[in-house]
Parts: sequence; C-alpha cells; structure tokens
Amino acid sequence: MASCPLRAQPLCQLLLLLWPLVISASIVTHLPGFHGALPFHLETGYVNVDEVQFFYYFIESEGNPAQDPLLLWLSGGPGCSGFCDLAFQNGPLKFRSVEYNGSLPTLVYHPFSWTKVSNMIFLDSPIGTGFSFSNTPETYVDGDVTSSLRVHKFIRKWLIDHPKFLSNPLYVGGVSYAGKVVPFITHLISQGIESGAQPLLNLKGYLLGNPFTGEVIDMNARVPYAHNMGIISDEIYKSTTLSCEGEDYGNPTKALCAKKLQVVKKYFDEINMDHILEPKCPQASPKQKNLSGERRFLKDGHNMFTVPPDVPPLKCRSYGYYLSGIWANDDVVRDALRIQKGTVPEWIRCNYNLQYAKDLPSTVKYQHKLTSQGYRALVYSGDHDLAGPHIGTQTWIRSLNYSIIDDWRSWFSGGQVAGYTRTYANNLTFATIKGAGHTAPEYKPRESLAMVKRWFSNQPL
Repeated sequence: MASCPLRAQPLCQLLLLLWPLVISASIVTHLPGFHGALPFHLETGYVNVDEVQFFYYFIESEGNPAQDPLLLWLSGGPGCSGFCDLAFQNGPLKFRSVEYNGSLPTLVYHPFSWTKVSNMIFLDSPIGTGFSFSNTPETYVDGDVTSSLRVHKFIRKWLIDHPKFLSNPLYVGGVSYAGKVVPFITHLISQGIESGAQPLLNLKGYLLGNPFTGEVIDMNARVPYAHNMGIISDEIYKSTTLSCEGEDYGNPTKALCAKKLQVVKKYFDEINMDHILEPKCPQASPKQKNLSGERRFLKDGHNMFTVPPDVPPLKCRSYGYYLSGIWANDDVVRDALRIQKGTVPEWIRCNYNLQYAKDLPSTVKYQHKLTSQGYRALVYSGDHDLAGPHIGTQTWIRSLNYSIIDDWRSWFSGGQVAGYTRTYANNLTFATIKGAGHTAPEYKPRESLAMVKRWFSNQPL
C-alpha cells in the first residue's frame, strides 16, 4: 500500500490493520497484440476474498483520475469475464476483426471508452469467471447472494489497498444479468456506510444496462416487444397473451400457455436475440459436454467438460469473441497480465457452466430503497434488444411509483437523436440508446460515452 502523508497516519495505521492479502498488483505497460505502449494506465491483480482469488483489471481515468468517479463494473452471464466488457463494450481496447491466421490476434485503442470520464475496475466475478480462481472446491458453489457479499468485500479491500481513490465518487455498474446483483451490492455498500464501517466509502449510485431484475416482466416483456417489432403476428400475440394471462412466461404452469410459447420460441430461435437486426451467429462460447454425467471441480470452476466453440463467420460480431479466447489463452498474454500459472487451464469469455444459484428473487426493492435514500441511478436500454427488452425495464421502473420530473424526450449525440429519456424523482434516469442491442456500448459506443459523461457530470442527457 502506498505511503500516506504525516497528517493521515492514524488512518493509515487503521488501513494497515485491515489491509488485504493482495496476491499481486502489477502495472501493465504493454500487451501482446497491441502495437507500442498502452496509452492508458492498466493495473491487474488478485484480491483474496473468502478463499477466492478475484482477478481484476483496473484502468485509471484518461481524464482526471484524482477527481473522476470510480466505477466498479460487472459483466453479465453470470459467468462472463470482466475482460469481455473491457474489450467489447466500454473499455479502451478492441480486437481487430480480421481472419485468424495462426498468429496472435491484434488489439487497437478504443476512443469511446468510459475510461475517458471514469476510473474503472473490471472484475472477474462470480468465482469461476475469467481468471478468478480458488484452491477450495466448495467456494465454486456460488449464487447471487454469496457472490454479491464477496464483491462487497472485494471493493472494500481494493480501496483500502488504493487509498488515494477513497474520496472519488464511487459507482457500481453492470449489464444484463449483472443488473440483477448490482443493486444488491450497492445496497450492501450503503449498509456499510450506515453502520460507520471504516473506511467510509464515497458511494454515489449505480448504473444498469439492459438489466435483468428477477421480476417476471424480464421474460414476459419479450412477447409484446416481439409483436411491436413485427416478429410475431397480431394473432400469435393475442392468443399467447390470452392463454398465458397471469403466467410467468419463463416457467409456465398451464399446458396451453406452454404450447403457445413454443410457437413464439420458434421465431425467437431464428434471430439474434441480443440485436434483432444483426445476423444470427454462433456466440463463440464453449458448449457444455456432459461425459457420462461425470462432474468435476477444476480450479477454474468448470463443472463439466467443454468442447471447442463453433467458429463464427468473419462478418459476425461474435468473431471478435472467438479471437478473445485465442488471445487470452496464449502463454505470452497470460505472462503480460500476470496470471498465476496453473490456476485457470482455460480462459472462457462466458462460462455458462457455473455452479450458481439464482437466489435473489428480485432486486427492485433494493433499487427503491437506494434511490429513496438519495443515491443516483442510471438505467439504460439498447432499444433493439429482445433478450432484455426496454419495455420490461420501463414496466418495473413504473412500479416504483416515482413522479416524473422530466418527461419523455429525445436526447442527442453528434446532432442526431441518440435515444429517448425520462427522469424520475429520487435521482432515477432512464434512457434508451437508439439502434443498440443488449450490450449497448458495444453497438453505439460514441452515443453511450456521451450519455454516461453527461450523467456523471449531473447534466441532463
């Protein structure tokens, strides 16, 4: 831990007592596949939490790191690596999508990274995700609650080890399934502040991108959205909603409802759920392969054997995902990232074979409590996402019963409509990003950066 000035020695002594075991924290100035020195400050490392070694990527703000917010960012899945978002969504790197020829995939600088306006921690969570690992097999049995408690401990330990960021405004953010746990993690941090736990964290709020909540509307919204977008006919929509009235579309109990949803599913299976206008392509994630039902715990948390993913066509967005797996499993890359040898035999962009319990039924109540306490919230939706449609997000936001401060209007970027927004009481802002899919910054990076820059600065979108 960095030394403190004389006037802060009492706090330093306290922090030293609480100082975590950080297995390694290294400054990375060069990465294989990237030409020249990195034009940003990158640190990688591990933090030990309850026998789990959490791996993280920390990138200092390219603006004013001493004053800009600190954003702890979680990927979806659950099981998608923090590097997935760093390289495909809101981080400062991108893969050059050129046909793989046996050499190391190449990286380029991404000019619309959110690190332009914030310090960012990309975390490999839950356990078994990315390069996070444990030597204790039992820790690989995880879930919403357990992983959230661990992430709360992680950010406290990380800040104790990086005390110069303790005064920065702290936000927690995440996309897709992480949108379910982010409000709970934020709630845990707020509880720590209320209890006076030292050091006090400067929590300001949270961000959710096309989030799942655990509410029935997450899945049920797909049918009306598909109807609105012309994917299913008026007749299919009417007969499905009539037969499934009061049902959870994700787990229907009525036989007729289940039958109607099977018809709808055929249409869904034909298209790209994450962005309905883009081609349907393999996602380049390994397939589950259950060998005679045998289950094993490995250090990297795979509880089943996997087989190599399908290679997407070069025209597909997911070809970059395929390249990321080749890159991250190269020994030279692992050495550059300071990955502990022998801990994760295979890096997987999204590990969907976790032993993970979805044991938070809904986190909307935590959002109500946080925003009522004065914490800020930005909820945004790519408007071409069928996986987590914006109409479902707007439905649960309305359930908070907050008055509207600034009603539905366009917001702009580069002189063009970038989406639509509405501001509610209790510091809650909702925004759509026009033309974006499930991971909005991946599709509309310039507009997404404009949105978050204004929001962090307390400006209207």
